[in-house]
Amino acid sequence: MKSWILLLFVSISLSSLAQTDSNSIIVHKDPRIELLMKKQIEINEITTRNSRRSAQGYRIQVISTNNRNKALEAKTKIYQRFPELKSYLMYQSPFFKLKVGNFLDRQDAENYMQDIIRLFPTGVYVVRDMVEVKPEKITELN
Repeated sequence: MKSWILLLFVSISLSSLAQTDSNSIIVHKDPRIELLMKKQIEINEITTRNSRRSAQGYRIQVISTNNRNKALEAKTKIYQRFPELKSYLMYQSPFFKLKVGNFLDRQDAENYMQDIIRLFPTGVYVVRDMVEVKPEKITELN
Protein backbone atom coordinates (compact mmCIF):
# COMPACT_ATOMS: atom_id res chain seq x y z
CA MET A 1 0.00 0.00 0.00
CA LYS A 2 2.80 2.40 0.91
CA SER A 3 4.49 1.69 -2.42
CA TRP A 4 1.37 2.73 -4.32
CA ILE A 5 1.19 6.02 -2.45
CA LEU A 6 4.90 6.61 -3.00
CA LEU A 7 4.56 5.79 -6.71
CA LEU A 8 1.59 8.16 -7.04
CA PHE A 9 3.47 10.96 -5.26
CA VAL A 10 6.55 10.51 -7.46
CA SER A 11 4.52 10.52 -10.70
CA ILE A 12 2.64 13.69 -9.71
CA SER A 13 5.83 15.51 -8.76
CA LEU A 14 7.59 14.45 -11.99
CA SER A 15 4.67 15.62 -14.14
CA SER A 16 4.60 18.98 -12.37
CA LEU A 17 8.34 19.38 -12.91
CA ALA A 18 7.92 18.61 -16.59
CA GLN A 19 5.31 21.35 -16.93
CA THR A 20 7.38 24.00 -15.17
CA ASP A 21 10.42 23.46 -17.41
CA SER A 22 8.53 24.67 -20.47
CA ASN A 23 7.68 28.41 -20.73
CA SER A 24 5.96 28.26 -24.12
CA ILE A 25 2.72 26.74 -25.32
CA ILE A 26 2.30 25.24 -28.75
CA VAL A 27 -1.22 25.32 -30.21
CA HIS A 28 -2.07 23.11 -33.16
CA LYS A 29 -5.04 24.77 -34.88
CA ASP A 30 -7.29 22.97 -37.30
CA PRO A 31 -7.40 24.92 -40.62
CA ARG A 32 -11.16 24.40 -40.82
CA ILE A 33 -11.58 26.80 -37.88
CA GLU A 34 -10.71 29.74 -40.16
CA LEU A 35 -13.42 28.66 -42.61
CA LEU A 36 -15.97 28.43 -39.81
CA MET A 37 -15.01 31.88 -38.53
CA LYS A 38 -15.43 33.44 -41.99
CA LYS A 39 -18.82 31.75 -42.40
CA GLN A 40 -19.98 33.05 -39.01
CA ILE A 41 -18.89 36.59 -39.95
CA GLU A 42 -21.02 36.39 -43.11
CA ILE A 43 -24.03 35.15 -41.12
CA ASN A 44 -23.62 37.97 -38.59
CA GLU A 45 -23.49 40.60 -41.34
CA ILE A 46 -26.69 39.29 -42.95
CA THR A 47 -28.47 39.16 -39.58
CA THR A 48 -27.38 42.72 -38.75
CA ARG A 49 -28.65 44.00 -42.10
CA ASN A 50 -32.04 42.36 -41.54
CA SER A 51 -32.37 43.67 -38.00
CA ARG A 52 -31.84 47.24 -39.23
CA ARG A 53 -35.19 47.10 -41.00
CA SER A 54 -36.84 48.60 -37.96
CA ALA A 55 -36.32 52.00 -36.40
CA GLN A 56 -37.84 54.27 -33.81
CA GLY A 57 -40.76 56.10 -35.36
CA TYR A 58 -44.47 56.79 -35.08
CA ARG A 59 -47.78 55.04 -35.60
CA ILE A 60 -51.34 56.23 -35.34
CA GLN A 61 -53.37 54.50 -32.65
CA VAL A 62 -56.89 54.36 -34.08
CA ILE A 63 -58.79 52.52 -31.40
CA SER A 64 -58.30 50.96 -27.99
CA THR A 65 -61.25 48.84 -26.93
CA ASN A 66 -62.08 45.67 -25.03
CA ASN A 67 -64.52 44.68 -27.79
CA ARG A 68 -62.73 42.52 -30.35
CA ASN A 69 -65.44 42.99 -33.00
CA LYS A 70 -65.14 46.79 -32.80
CA ALA A 71 -61.39 46.51 -33.30
CA LEU A 72 -61.82 44.24 -36.33
CA GLU A 73 -64.44 46.59 -37.81
CA ALA A 74 -62.04 49.51 -37.38
CA LYS A 75 -59.26 47.54 -39.06
CA THR A 76 -61.56 46.79 -42.01
CA LYS A 77 -62.55 50.48 -42.36
CA ILE A 78 -58.90 51.57 -42.28
CA TYR A 79 -57.92 48.97 -44.85
CA GLN A 80 -60.75 50.00 -47.19
CA ARG A 81 -60.06 53.72 -46.88
CA PHE A 82 -56.23 53.66 -46.56
CA PRO A 83 -54.92 50.48 -48.25
CA GLU A 84 -51.37 51.90 -48.31
CA LEU A 85 -51.18 51.90 -44.49
CA LYS A 86 -50.15 48.70 -42.79
CA SER A 87 -52.28 47.96 -39.74
CA TYR A 88 -51.29 46.25 -36.50
CA LEU A 89 -53.95 44.80 -34.21
CA MET A 90 -52.53 43.91 -30.81
CA TYR A 91 -54.07 42.55 -27.66
CA GLN A 92 -52.78 44.05 -24.40
CA SER A 93 -55.05 42.70 -21.73
CA PRO A 94 -57.86 43.74 -21.52
CA PHE A 95 -57.69 45.96 -24.64
CA PHE A 96 -57.40 45.44 -28.36
CA LYS A 97 -55.31 48.24 -29.86
CA LEU A 98 -55.26 49.07 -33.55
CA LYS A 99 -52.24 51.01 -34.76
CA VAL A 100 -51.56 51.93 -38.37
CA GLY A 101 -48.64 53.18 -40.41
CA ASN A 102 -44.85 53.20 -40.30
CA PHE A 103 -43.84 56.85 -40.05
CA LEU A 104 -40.30 58.03 -39.40
CA ASP A 105 -41.44 61.65 -39.08
CA ARG A 106 -44.12 62.74 -36.59
CA GLN A 107 -45.43 65.37 -39.02
CA ASP A 108 -46.22 62.68 -41.63
CA ALA A 109 -48.18 60.75 -39.01
CA GLU A 110 -50.11 63.86 -37.96
CA ASN A 111 -51.03 64.59 -41.59
CA TYR A 112 -52.53 61.10 -41.97
CA MET A 113 -54.16 61.40 -38.55
CA GLN A 114 -56.27 64.34 -39.77
CA ASP A 115 -57.81 62.07 -42.43
CA ILE A 116 -58.34 59.19 -39.98
CA ILE A 117 -60.12 61.47 -37.49
CA ARG A 118 -62.87 61.91 -40.09
CA LEU A 119 -63.61 58.17 -39.77
CA PHE A 120 -62.96 57.87 -36.03
CA PRO A 121 -63.69 61.21 -34.30
CA THR A 122 -62.41 60.18 -30.83
CA GLY A 123 -59.46 58.27 -29.44
CA VAL A 124 -57.01 58.75 -32.32
CA TYR A 125 -53.42 59.52 -31.26
CA VAL A 126 -49.91 59.57 -32.67
CA VAL A 127 -47.73 57.22 -30.60
CA ARG A 128 -44.01 56.40 -30.62
CA ASP A 129 -43.28 52.83 -31.69
CA MET A 130 -40.75 50.64 -33.45
CA VAL A 131 -41.68 50.85 -37.12
CA GLU A 132 -40.75 48.87 -40.19
CA VAL A 133 -38.41 50.72 -42.54
CA LYS A 134 -37.79 49.92 -46.19
CA PRO A 135 -34.09 49.23 -46.97
CA GLU A 136 -33.78 52.29 -49.25
CA LYS A 137 -34.95 54.54 -46.38
CA ILE A 138 -32.27 53.07 -44.12
CA THR A 139 -29.55 54.38 -46.42
CA GLU A 140 -31.20 57.82 -46.32
CA LEU A 141 -31.02 57.81 -42.51
CA ASN A 142 -27.26 57.06 -42.48
